[in-house]
Amino acid sequence: MSKPVGRVPQRSNARSNRARILATARDELGRNPDVTLEELARASGVVRRTLFGHFPGRDALLEALAEEASDALRGALAAGAKHFGPDEPADRAFAYFVFSIWPVGDRYRFLLVMARRDLGSERVAHVLAPARAQATALLERGQREGVFHEFLPSAVLSAGLEAMTVALLEETNAGTLEDDGTRTAVTTLIAAGVPSERARAAVDAVAAKLMVEATAAE
Repeated sequence: MSKPVGRVPQRSNARSNRARILATARDELGRNPDVTLEELARASGVVRRTLFGHFPGRDALLEALAEEASDALRGALAAGAKHFGPDEPADRAFAYFVFSIWPVGDRYRFLLVMARRDLGSERVAHVLAPARAQATALLERGQREGVFHEFLPSAVLSAGLEAMTVALLEETNAGTLEDDGTRTAVTTLIAAGVPSERARAAVDAVAAKLMVEATAAE
């Protein structure tokens, strides 16, 4: 029996269209959270029927973006965890953590704007759960080692630092802050109780090591 002609290219085109729609949605929603699906279709270079074939409605599109963000965050956390060994000082370990999640937060920061309105707090909590668990564990370790202050329980401190990071991402989204994660990492360490000079030195050391690793990987 002969194989159907054109089925593989059709699947390939479908994957390509879906990826292009999602990439366009990330950009357009960052500029205008109220952009319509019809406008997204035009910006993606596909007809309305194609977009609705992949995403029947706004909720389906946002859910796909949330799942994409969740996968990206889990991948970033797994990659960054190799730097969290017991021999790594707690302040540097937390700086690695911030650097690992910042690109994901920067890429999907538009979701923060519509988190409560469109996604719901439970869905957002599910996406952020792995990062929250890792941050809390690192902060608890730093408190035991005397690196971070103990004025707040580690989970509460983690929630406060998360809120600050979200605020800084929103400022980046608004164009009032430019950051590659360095400023946020230093500020986070200071807020956790690390003296400013030590915080800056720890972040500089981590940034230099990450740059060497990135260069070696090219």
